Amino acid sequence: MIDIRNISKTFHQKKQSFKALDNISLEVMQGDIVGIIGFSGAGKSTLIRTVNLLERPDQGKIVINGKDFTALNSKQLAKERKKIGMIFQHFNLLSSRTVFENVALPLELDHVNKDKIREKVNELLKIVGLEDKAHDYPKSLSGGQKQRVAIARALANDPYLLLCDEATSALDPATTQSILQLLRDINQRLGITILLITHEMEVIKAICHHVAVIDKGKLLTKGTLSEIISDKENPVIRQFINTDIMTIPQELNKKIEKEPREGLFPLVEIELNENISVEKLLSKIYDEYKIPYKLLKADVEYLGSSSFGKLLLQLQGEADENQKAIYFFNQNNIQNTVRGYA
Repeated sequence: MIDIRNISKTFHQKKQSFKALDNISLEVMQGDIVGIIGFSGAGKSTLIRTVNLLERPDQGKIVINGKDFTALNSKQLAKERKKIGMIFQHFNLLSSRTVFENVALPLELDHVNKDKIREKVNELLKIVGLEDKAHDYPKSLSGGQKQRVAIARALANDPYLLLCDEATSALDPATTQSILQLLRDINQRLGITILLITHEMEVIKAICHHVAVIDKGKLLTKGTLSEIISDKENPVIRQFINTDIMTIPQELNKKIEKEPREGLFPLVEIELNENISVEKLLSKIYDEYKIPYKLLKADVEYLGSSSFGKLLLQLQGEADENQKAIYFFNQNNIQNTVRGYA
């Protein structure tokens, strides 16, 4: 559906030049939710603004539904942009217009008749849960409600694509989750493709099917959410995900010894990946290898059918049995570290 081909963009300020995008290529399939993540200044906003040519790239092509947007004249481009909704960080609502009038604005500019506008706006306000706020002004709304108005406005022309430029970064965590849930529902109900940028991994985990990581204008990697989270070697990705060593409970920490000896059991920190679930791992240890264990700590997230995170286990079998479990971890690329013996 969206084919970003070898896009580059350089900004010139006085005597200095800054390359915001450096030969980036990315495909987004129909109906997908794709997140672009990177730190501030990575080039995320520039990239998403090239999709509808709010920023025209210096080189490369933007091909959407088979049309090369970079080859369109201004009239053709204006027509195509109507089917691409955009949601911004700061809502961009008109304070002098009511909620209803803000949502109706794109339809008015398109000369839609009043009856159809009324029908469409009421339908959209119902989708975003603001039917009772139609005649309110933006100043009386919360941040989450303002963003819902902005989303309804972005949907007014029945877009096939929604571009989200840090759409939740100005919101508190609870409101962020409600907006992400709304976007997910819109994607599923209306089949609208969503391309969003963020610097928050929690946003990516909550909504995205595929992820692209951008840094200093370059696309570092792209893939499924599971693939990206599993890539611990990439230093940028490593900064976005929790790679902290698990803290051992204080009472136990006092008794830990570094070397094994009779009567002590190994404390093993295990990092989960998409290939094995918590349930399967523990079943393997206890049911197949017959090793008693104590689960001391768990920090686990479920993303689709996969689980990610860490476990801290004390294996309480005989020494050779415990070694069998560690051998199993190593053979199946399950990262593990013996933190000591207690």
